[in-house]
Amino acid sequence: MSKGLRMRAEAAELMDDFSIGGSELREALRQLRLLNRIFVASAPTLYGVKRLWEKANKPRSLSILDVGAGSGDVNRQLLRWADIQGIELTIRLVDLTEEACEEARLFFQNESRVQVKQGDLFALPEGSADIVTGTQFLHHFDEEELPHTVGSMLSVSRLGVVINDIHRHWIAWAAVWLTTRMISTNRYILNDGPLSVAKGFRAGDWRKLGQMLGLPAIYYKWRPLFRYAVVIDKAQINSSDERGLV
Repeated sequence: MSKGLRMRAEAAELMDDFSIGGSELREALRQLRLLNRIFVASAPTLYGVKRLWEKANKPRSLSILDVGAGSGDVNRQLLRWADIQGIELTIRLVDLTEEACEEARLFFQNESRVQVKQGDLFALPEGSADIVTGTQFLHHFDEEELPHTVGSMLSVSRLGVVINDIHRHWIAWAAVWLTTRMISTNRYILNDGPLSVAKGFRAGDWRKLGQMLGLPAIYYKWRPLFRYAVVIDKAQINSSDERGLV
Protein backbone atom coordinates (compact mmCIF):
# COMPACT_ATOMS: atom_id res chain seq x y z
CA MET A 1 0.00 0.00 0.00
CA SER A 2 1.26 3.45 -0.93
CA LYS A 3 2.45 5.19 2.28
CA GLY A 4 -0.40 3.56 4.16
CA LEU A 5 -2.78 5.01 1.52
CA ARG A 6 -2.29 8.52 2.91
CA MET A 7 -1.40 9.69 -0.58
CA ARG A 8 -2.61 8.50 -3.98
CA ALA A 9 -0.36 5.87 -5.55
CA GLU A 10 1.51 7.07 -8.63
CA ALA A 11 2.24 3.75 -10.35
CA ALA A 12 0.54 3.17 -13.68
CA GLU A 13 -1.91 0.30 -14.00
CA LEU A 14 -1.31 -2.43 -16.57
CA MET A 15 -4.50 -1.30 -18.33
CA ASP A 16 -2.75 2.01 -18.98
CA ASP A 17 -0.07 0.22 -21.03
CA PHE A 18 -1.66 0.05 -24.47
CA SER A 19 1.23 -2.01 -25.84
CA ILE A 20 -0.05 -5.18 -24.09
CA GLY A 21 -3.76 -5.74 -24.71
CA GLY A 22 -5.06 -8.72 -26.64
CA SER A 23 -6.93 -11.70 -25.24
CA GLU A 24 -5.51 -11.23 -21.75
CA LEU A 25 -7.03 -7.76 -21.55
CA ARG A 26 -10.38 -9.01 -22.85
CA GLU A 27 -10.38 -11.72 -20.17
CA ALA A 28 -9.63 -9.04 -17.57
CA LEU A 29 -12.54 -6.92 -18.78
CA ARG A 30 -14.89 -9.89 -18.42
CA GLN A 31 -13.65 -10.55 -14.89
CA LEU A 32 -13.93 -6.87 -14.06
CA ARG A 33 -17.65 -7.16 -14.80
CA LEU A 34 -17.87 -9.75 -12.02
CA LEU A 35 -15.95 -7.50 -9.63
CA ASN A 36 -18.29 -4.64 -10.51
CA ARG A 37 -21.26 -6.79 -9.53
CA ILE A 38 -19.64 -7.90 -6.29
CA PHE A 39 -18.81 -4.33 -5.25
CA VAL A 40 -22.04 -2.80 -6.63
CA ALA A 41 -20.09 -0.48 -8.92
CA SER A 42 -23.13 0.74 -10.85
CA ALA A 43 -24.93 2.31 -7.89
CA PRO A 44 -22.96 5.60 -7.58
CA THR A 45 -23.29 6.25 -11.32
CA LEU A 46 -27.05 5.77 -11.16
CA TYR A 47 -27.19 7.97 -8.06
CA GLY A 48 -25.40 10.82 -9.84
CA VAL A 49 -27.37 10.54 -13.08
CA LYS A 50 -30.67 10.58 -11.17
CA ARG A 51 -29.52 13.71 -9.30
CA LEU A 52 -28.72 15.62 -12.51
CA TRP A 53 -31.90 14.37 -14.20
CA GLU A 54 -34.02 15.62 -11.31
CA LYS A 55 -32.24 18.99 -11.28
CA ALA A 56 -32.96 19.29 -15.02
CA ASN A 57 -36.71 18.89 -14.29
CA LYS A 58 -36.85 15.22 -15.26
CA PRO A 59 -36.64 15.39 -19.07
CA ARG A 60 -38.33 12.54 -20.92
CA SER A 61 -35.30 11.97 -23.14
CA LEU A 62 -31.70 11.78 -21.99
CA SER A 63 -28.35 11.05 -23.61
CA ILE A 64 -25.35 9.75 -21.69
CA LEU A 65 -21.75 9.47 -22.81
CA ASP A 66 -19.61 7.11 -20.72
CA VAL A 67 -15.88 7.80 -21.16
CA GLY A 68 -13.24 5.20 -20.42
CA ALA A 69 -16.19 2.85 -20.41
CA GLY A 70 -14.50 -0.54 -20.63
CA SER A 71 -17.32 -3.05 -21.14
CA GLY A 72 -19.79 -0.38 -20.08
CA ASP A 73 -21.56 -2.93 -17.88
CA VAL A 74 -22.46 -0.41 -15.14
CA ASN A 75 -24.85 1.18 -17.64
CA ARG A 76 -27.15 -1.83 -17.49
CA GLN A 77 -28.66 -0.35 -14.32
CA LEU A 78 -29.23 2.98 -16.07
CA LEU A 79 -31.21 1.23 -18.80
CA ARG A 80 -33.39 -0.54 -16.22
CA TRP A 81 -33.98 2.75 -14.41
CA ALA A 82 -34.92 4.45 -17.68
CA ASP A 83 -37.43 1.69 -18.41
CA ILE A 84 -39.08 2.21 -15.02
CA GLN A 85 -39.19 5.99 -15.43
CA GLY A 86 -40.31 5.91 -19.06
CA ILE A 87 -37.24 7.85 -20.19
CA GLU A 88 -36.03 7.68 -23.78
CA LEU A 89 -32.39 6.96 -22.95
CA THR A 90 -29.45 6.66 -25.31
CA ILE A 91 -25.96 5.72 -24.13
CA ARG A 92 -22.69 6.06 -26.01
CA LEU A 93 -19.69 4.14 -24.70
CA VAL A 94 -16.25 5.53 -25.54
CA ASP A 95 -12.94 3.81 -24.81
CA LEU A 96 -9.42 4.08 -26.16
CA THR A 97 -8.87 0.35 -26.63
CA GLU A 98 -10.36 -1.88 -29.28
CA GLU A 99 -10.49 -4.74 -26.77
CA ALA A 100 -12.85 -2.74 -24.52
CA CYS A 101 -15.00 -1.74 -27.47
CA GLU A 102 -15.25 -5.35 -28.66
CA GLU A 103 -16.31 -6.49 -25.18
CA ALA A 104 -18.86 -3.66 -24.93
CA ARG A 105 -20.36 -4.48 -28.34
CA LEU A 106 -20.68 -8.12 -27.34
CA PHE A 107 -22.16 -7.28 -23.93
CA PHE A 108 -24.78 -4.93 -25.45
CA GLN A 109 -25.28 -6.74 -28.74
CA ASN A 110 -29.06 -6.91 -28.26
CA GLU A 111 -29.46 -3.38 -26.88
CA SER A 112 -30.24 -0.78 -29.57
CA ARG A 113 -30.03 2.11 -27.11
CA VAL A 114 -26.29 1.60 -26.61
CA GLN A 115 -23.67 2.62 -29.16
CA VAL A 116 -19.94 1.91 -28.85
CA LYS A 117 -17.16 4.04 -30.26
CA GLN A 118 -13.40 3.74 -29.97
CA GLY A 119 -12.16 7.22 -29.15
CA ASP A 120 -10.52 9.70 -26.81
CA LEU A 121 -12.31 12.01 -24.37
CA PHE A 122 -10.02 14.86 -25.34
CA ALA A 123 -11.02 14.64 -29.01
CA LEU A 124 -14.80 14.68 -28.47
CA PRO A 125 -16.80 17.73 -29.58
CA GLU A 126 -18.42 20.08 -27.07
CA GLY A 127 -21.97 19.32 -26.02
CA SER A 128 -21.90 15.74 -27.28
CA ALA A 129 -24.32 14.42 -24.63
CA ASP A 130 -26.57 15.59 -21.83
CA ILE A 131 -24.54 13.84 -19.13
CA VAL A 132 -20.96 12.61 -19.29
CA THR A 133 -20.07 9.82 -16.88
CA GLY A 134 -16.78 8.26 -15.86
CA THR A 135 -16.77 5.10 -13.73
CA GLN A 136 -13.40 4.04 -12.32
CA PHE A 137 -11.94 6.36 -14.93
CA LEU A 138 -10.57 9.38 -13.11
CA HIS A 139 -8.14 7.49 -10.87
CA HIS A 140 -6.08 6.68 -13.96
CA PHE A 141 -4.94 10.33 -14.04
CA ASP A 142 -2.45 12.01 -11.72
CA GLU A 143 -3.27 15.12 -9.72
CA GLU A 144 -1.91 17.54 -12.32
CA GLU A 145 -4.03 15.94 -15.06
CA LEU A 146 -7.30 15.89 -13.13
CA PRO A 147 -8.48 19.50 -13.77
CA HIS A 148 -7.99 19.17 -17.53
CA THR A 149 -9.69 15.77 -17.58
CA VAL A 150 -12.75 16.90 -15.62
CA GLY A 151 -12.83 20.17 -17.57
CA SER A 152 -12.96 18.17 -20.80
CA MET A 153 -15.82 16.06 -19.43
CA LEU A 154 -17.70 19.25 -18.58
CA SER A 155 -17.10 20.66 -22.05
CA VAL A 156 -18.49 17.52 -23.69
CA SER A 157 -21.61 17.58 -21.49
CA ARG A 158 -24.71 19.77 -21.66
CA LEU A 159 -26.18 19.17 -18.19
CA GLY A 160 -23.19 18.02 -16.19
CA VAL A 161 -20.79 15.30 -15.16
CA VAL A 162 -21.05 12.22 -12.95
CA ILE A 163 -17.85 10.67 -11.60
CA ASN A 164 -17.94 7.30 -9.87
CA ASP A 165 -14.61 6.34 -8.35
CA ILE A 166 -13.01 4.41 -5.54
CA HIS A 167 -12.58 5.47 -1.92
CA ARG A 168 -8.91 5.07 -0.99
CA HIS A 169 -9.23 3.11 2.25
CA TRP A 170 -7.42 0.13 3.75
CA ILE A 171 -10.63 -1.90 4.11
CA ALA A 172 -11.41 -1.41 0.41
CA TRP A 173 -7.81 -2.28 -0.50
CA ALA A 174 -7.87 -5.47 1.58
CA ALA A 175 -11.29 -6.50 0.22
CA VAL A 176 -10.21 -6.02 -3.38
CA TRP A 177 -6.84 -7.73 -2.81
CA LEU A 178 -8.57 -10.77 -1.32
CA THR A 179 -11.44 -10.92 -3.83
CA THR A 180 -9.21 -10.65 -6.89
CA ARG A 181 -7.12 -13.57 -5.63
CA MET A 182 -10.22 -15.64 -5.04
CA ILE A 183 -11.68 -15.19 -8.52
CA SER A 184 -8.75 -14.64 -10.87
CA THR A 185 -5.24 -15.50 -12.01
CA ASN A 186 -5.23 -12.73 -14.62
CA ARG A 187 -2.31 -10.37 -14.06
CA TYR A 188 -4.37 -7.30 -14.98
CA ILE A 189 -6.89 -8.12 -12.27
CA LEU A 190 -4.31 -9.12 -9.64
CA ASN A 191 -2.20 -6.01 -10.20
CA ASP A 192 -4.72 -3.35 -11.14
CA GLY A 193 -7.46 -4.27 -8.66
CA PRO A 194 -5.64 -3.33 -5.44
CA LEU A 195 -3.64 -0.62 -7.23
CA SER A 196 -6.83 1.09 -8.36
CA VAL A 197 -7.84 1.44 -4.71
CA ALA A 198 -4.44 2.91 -3.87
CA LYS A 199 -4.93 5.38 -6.74
CA GLY A 200 -8.43 6.27 -5.51
CA PHE A 201 -9.69 9.31 -3.64
CA ARG A 202 -10.64 10.71 -0.27
CA ALA A 203 -12.91 13.63 0.58
CA GLY A 204 -9.99 16.05 0.68
CA ASP A 205 -9.01 15.12 -2.87
CA TRP A 206 -12.45 16.12 -4.15
CA ARG A 207 -12.36 19.42 -2.26
CA LYS A 208 -8.93 20.16 -3.70
CA LEU A 209 -10.10 19.29 -7.20
CA GLY A 210 -13.04 21.67 -6.81
CA GLN A 211 -10.64 24.43 -5.78
CA MET A 212 -8.33 23.69 -8.71
CA LEU A 213 -11.30 23.90 -11.08
CA GLY A 214 -12.77 26.96 -9.39
CA LEU A 215 -16.06 25.08 -8.99
CA PRO A 216 -18.25 25.91 -6.00
CA ALA A 217 -20.83 23.54 -7.52
CA ILE A 218 -18.81 20.35 -7.11
CA TYR A 219 -20.75 17.82 -5.03
CA TYR A 220 -19.41 14.55 -3.69
CA LYS A 221 -20.96 11.87 -1.52
CA TRP A 222 -19.63 8.61 -0.12
CA ARG A 223 -21.59 5.64 -1.39
CA PRO A 224 -21.44 1.91 -0.69
CA LEU A 225 -19.25 0.00 -1.27
CA PHE A 226 -16.30 2.33 -0.66
CA ARG A 227 -16.98 4.65 -3.56
CA TYR A 228 -17.63 8.31 -4.20
CA ALA A 229 -20.29 9.77 -6.43
CA VAL A 230 -19.19 13.20 -7.66
CA VAL A 231 -21.80 15.33 -9.43
CA ILE A 232 -21.05 18.60 -11.22
CA ASP A 233 -24.14 20.49 -12.35
CA LYS A 234 -23.42 22.90 -15.22
CA ALA A 235 -26.54 24.92 -14.41
CA GLN A 236 -25.06 25.73 -11.00
CA ILE A 237 -21.76 26.67 -12.58
CA ASN A 238 -23.48 29.01 -15.04
CA SER A 239 -25.53 30.53 -12.22
CA SER A 240 -22.35 31.16 -10.23
CA ASP A 241 -20.72 32.75 -13.29
CA GLU A 242 -23.64 35.12 -13.64
CA ARG A 243 -23.32 36.14 -10.00
CA GLY A 244 -19.61 36.69 -10.47
CA LEU A 245 -18.63 33.94 -8.05
CA VAL A 246 -16.28 32.09 -10.39
